[in-house]
Amino acid sequence: MDNRTESSSENLRNKCAACFRQFNKFEHLVEHMKTSYHSVHEPVCGICKKHCRSFESLREHLTGLSPKQECRNIFNIRGCRFCLAILDSSNARWSHQERCQFSSVEAGLLARLANLGNRDNLSTIDNGGTRSGPQVVALACKMVGGGSDGSLDMCARVCLIDESENIIFHTYVKPPIPVTNYRYQTTGIRPEYLRDAMPLRQVQRKIQDFLCNGEPMWKIRTKGGRARILVGHGLKHDLDRLQVEYPAIMIRDTATYPPLMKTTKLSGNSLKYLTQAYLGYDIQTGIQDPYEDCAATMRLYTRMRSQVHKVEDYPLASDPQNRNNFAWSWRQGDNQQLERTLITPEQMLEISRSNYYCWCLDSGTTRQG
Repeated sequence: MDNRTESSSENLRNKCAACFRQFNKFEHLVEHMKTSYHSVHEPVCGICKKHCRSFESLREHLTGLSPKQECRNIFNIRGCRFCLAILDSSNARWSHQERCQFSSVEAGLLARLANLGNRDNLSTIDNGGTRSGPQVVALACKMVGGGSDGSLDMCARVCLIDESENIIFHTYVKPPIPVTNYRYQTTGIRPEYLRDAMPLRQVQRKIQDFLCNGEPMWKIRTKGGRARILVGHGLKHDLDRLQVEYPAIMIRDTATYPPLMKTTKLSGNSLKYLTQAYLGYDIQTGIQDPYEDCAATMRLYTRMRSQVHKVEDYPLASDPQNRNNFAWSWRQGDNQQLERTLITPEQMLEISRSNYYCWCLDSGTTRQG
């Protein structure tokens, strides 16, 4: 009986303070902490405080096929189904959820207005950043098909909006090779729209110059610069089709942002799903408008950026100051046993850092303690 009690106590000492996994040996817990990159930036259950890899993992924990029953019961009464926050009461939940749910944009009206011609406000936008950081813009494209089978994606329409969802730039784009599939059922694009459209090279130059905002590519940095943060979904593909180069440190992609990815983190969720699950409305239900995609990605970005996390001087595991956080774990023999008595799982979580850039760092919205 004493052996079982001692074994149970040992497992509790070797329990991860973030994901609650239990290990037979202390060194296994240390290895787990070194490779898991648990941090204050992970989605956390508002009830049991378990850290989850993504919001999808948190959603499964609260409402999935095998949820933690206590958490599920409380979430069903006081949980917001969009941001997954836990409120003080059921009444607080309903009022919060009404504010948390977005309304769909008037994409149909905007599409009809856009068809009347280009919109180019790139030169009229204030070139300075805000007090809290650089300007943020969202980009989305619609593709037509090229090549013998029409499977080659070519950008035929592009839209840029600002953080207030105002259109900065919209144009149809003339692809460099003939279009063999206009994909009208989803793009709504007809041959006459592209006949006198802006050439791809001109669009590329305009967007590139606007994003860099007068800064050389090699000099662009996230803090204190003039270059703009670019938000979108699947931006690697869009920028490639536009032939635009832009540094990864200035890109905020809702398709590859770890908290918004699928539970396995092997692939991203579709923008259609993310908008329905986290913003509460449907997009891409018929002919798709790039403005609608821009607005959805901007709203997802601002929601992720508005999260309040504990302030850390060096928040990334890749920061040089954090590279030796677990160096003591390599000690052997008596020294390792001594460290084992001096550091707890909670203290290990305190020194653990994230392996991705949390978007809350764009605003500096953090809390002390």
